Amino acid sequence: MSTKTRAAVKVEHGQPLVVEELVLQDPQESEVLVELFASGICHSQLHQIHSPHSRMPGLLGHEATGVVLKVGSEVTHLKEGDHCMVTWVPRDVKVDSPSPTPTRFEFRGKQYIGGAVYTWAEHVLVHEQMVLPLSKDVETAATAIVGCATVTGVGAVMGTANVQKDQSVAVIGVGGVGINVIAGAKIAGANPIIAVDLLDEKLDFAREFGATHTVNAKDTDAVEAIREITGGGADFAFDAIGGPVTTPQILAAVRYGRLGATKGGVAVVVGIPQGPVTLPPGSYPMGEKSLIGSLGGSSHPDTDYPQYIDWYLNGELPLDKMITTIYPGLDDINEGVRALENGEIRGRSIMVFRQ
Repeated sequence: MSTKTRAAVKVEHGQPLVVEELVLQDPQESEVLVELFASGICHSQLHQIHSPHSRMPGLLGHEATGVVLKVGSEVTHLKEGDHCMVTWVPRDVKVDSPSPTPTRFEFRGKQYIGGAVYTWAEHVLVHEQMVLPLSKDVETAATAIVGCATVTGVGAVMGTANVQKDQSVAVIGVGGVGINVIAGAKIAGANPIIAVDLLDEKLDFAREFGATHTVNAKDTDAVEAIREITGGGADFAFDAIGGPVTTPQILAAVRYGRLGATKGGVAVVVGIPQGPVTLPPGSYPMGEKSLIGSLGGSSHPDTDYPQYIDWYLNGELPLDKMITTIYPGLDDINEGVRALENGEIRGRSIMVFRQ
């Protein structure tokens, strides 16, 4: 048996995505066929769109919610009719686990590899590691961003950095991931929580998720402002953009340690750098600062995602407020990409395929 669906497909570099029909076969042993409710539109997908080296035809997207249509014979954590979350972070991988095998799709009469996960489609066929159960009592539009924005942002705070109560946090870049970092810092009890961006609108928005201070880096030296607010430097600084300007800034913005007494602060890169980064003089080894990367927040989706949902349900993690733009399906995907690229999305944007 097969399923016909529609998806946004990259077919030519430098050209808009096309929305066309795919044909998906029934799931193999470790695969799951999902009809999607909603999918997030993540900034990191712009890198794939603009890279001349990305796979073509290529499928995009990596955070969504949906309903399970069929499961392979080896899938035990889901069954037909279950609601679910689709994510790019494998749910239960051990050190020696093999990588999830990519699925396949038919496009314009030919078979292609679909990659580990994709969600800019009305139906997806993915490896069971990329799908987790979601209670049917939970709203499916707001939770569509858990699989990337939340696990990346909140996960960086809780998993990678392990921020503690009353430690100081600075966040550079308060888009969809950055506001999740801020929300995670608030849940952790951090204080102060400093949001840094170039747009006052985004900074005002960041206060709704827990920022206690805001800095417009267009008008103010962000590093000096963070040092002044924290009395010498933040315990943790997160770069939610990733780049030659912002990564050196977070390293400069964390506090110095005292030789023989204390370690310095921790700079955490969450955004994906697209070029080389030059570290500022004096970063190493003076001050015993740490510069670390966070890819998916060192998360364990089987246990962490239910916690995110609990925080959402009790009001600590306002996912619904984070979603500021909703597109009614795939036909507006190129407009969604344009708006995201031009900085017009205040929080997170999503596509909704069905209720």
